[in-house]
Amino acid sequence: MAKSYADLLQEVKASVRQVSIDDLKARVDAGEKLTLVDVREKDEWRQGYIPGAVHVPRGFLEMQAGSRLPDKSAKLVTYCQSGIRSAFAAKVLTDLGYEHVESANPGYGDWKDKAYPVETPFAFTDTQLDRYSRHLLVPEVGEKGQAKLLQSRVLLLGAGGLGAPAALYLAAAGVGTMGIIDADVVDRSNLQRQVIHGEDRIGKLKVDSAEQTIRNLNPDVNVIKFAERLDSSNVDRIFDQNWDVILDGLDNFPTRYLVNDASVWKDIPVVHGSIFRFDGQVTTFWPHRGPCYRCLYPEPPPPHLAPSCAEAGVLGVLPGTIGMLQATEVIKILLGQGEPLVGRLLQYDSLQMTFRTFKLRRNTDCPVCGEHPSITEYIDYEGFCLGAA
Repeated sequence: MAKSYADLLQEVKASVRQVSIDDLKARVDAGEKLTLVDVREKDEWRQGYIPGAVHVPRGFLEMQAGSRLPDKSAKLVTYCQSGIRSAFAAKVLTDLGYEHVESANPGYGDWKDKAYPVETPFAFTDTQLDRYSRHLLVPEVGEKGQAKLLQSRVLLLGAGGLGAPAALYLAAAGVGTMGIIDADVVDRSNLQRQVIHGEDRIGKLKVDSAEQTIRNLNPDVNVIKFAERLDSSNVDRIFDQNWDVILDGLDNFPTRYLVNDASVWKDIPVVHGSIFRFDGQVTTFWPHRGPCYRCLYPEPPPPHLAPSCAEAGVLGVLPGTIGMLQATEVIKILLGQGEPLVGRLLQYDSLQMTFRTFKLRRNTDCPVCGEHPSITEYIDYEGFCLGAA
C-alpha cells in the first residue's frame, strides 16, 4: 500500500531524534559544541538565521553535505522554519553516514518568536546577487564570504605591473575598499604590462587612471587614492586606516623595508610579490605568524645590485601571473580560507614554466620582529625612490 505524505512524515520524525527550541537554546548557551544546519531556502536565510548556523538549502543537501559538513562525527542539529524540512534533512544526513544528527522542532519560527538571538546577513542588492552569483555558488565563499569581501579594506602599494592586474581582479571580486598609493603618471612604456591603464591615460596620474578603470569594472568598490611617495613622514597616516591586508607591488628595496617595519608594528599582513625579467616570486609576511622581510634580508642591498624593471627589463605577461597570485593570496586571507604563503616562498620561472616552493624561517634575532628588536623607528634609506613594477 502506498504511503501518504502524512505517513512518510510521521515515519521520518520517528526515525530521527528531535530537540525543542528551548532545549536547543539551553545547550547553545551552555557551550555545547553543535553545528546548526539551516536547511531553509536562500530568501528565508536572508531574513535572518540562528547565529553560527551553516546554510545548506534542503534542495542541495545531498550535493553539498560533504563539503559544507566534512566531519561526520560532529553533533549536527538541522532546522527549518517549522520542523518539517529539517526532519527530512536529518534523515538524509543520517543515511549519508553522519553519526549524531538531530532535528529542531518546531524550528526558526519558534526561535524568533521567543526573541532568541538572530543574525541578519549582509543585504545584497539584486545587482550584486547577479554580479557575484558565481562566488555565491562556491561553498567556501557564499553569501557570508562575499559580504566579507565587500566590507574588506585592501591597500595596494603601486598601480604598476603587479598592482594593475591585482587591482582589476580584487575589484572584480568585490573587495569593497581599495587604497592605492602611487605618485607616478602613466607613461607609454608602462602599457606593455600595466593593464589597468591605456593609451588615453598617458600623462595622467596612475591612481586616477586606476580609479577610472576600477569604477567602470565594479561601482561597488570605493577607491581611496594616495598620489604620493611612501616614506616615514606619511606611512603612519596611510597605514592607520584599518587595512585588512596590504598588497606590495613595489619595485625597490628600501621602501619594502619601510613597509615591512610599519606592517610588523601595526600587525597587518603583507602579500609580497617581486619580478625580474622572466622570474617572479610571491610570499605573505604575516606578523607574529611567520617571518618578516627583515628576517630574510636584514638590510637593503646596494643600489647597483638591485636594478628595477626600468633598468633590467621584464617580460610583459610576468607581472600578470605574479599579480594574480598576490590577488589570490589576498582573497584567501580575507575569506579565511586555505593556507596562505606564510613561511613559504613561491618562485615562478616563466621560461621553464615551473613553480618551486621554499620554506622561510622566522629569525629570532631579527632587528624588527625578533625577541630583542634593535630597530624601533622608521628608516628612510637613501639612494632610492618609490617605484612600481
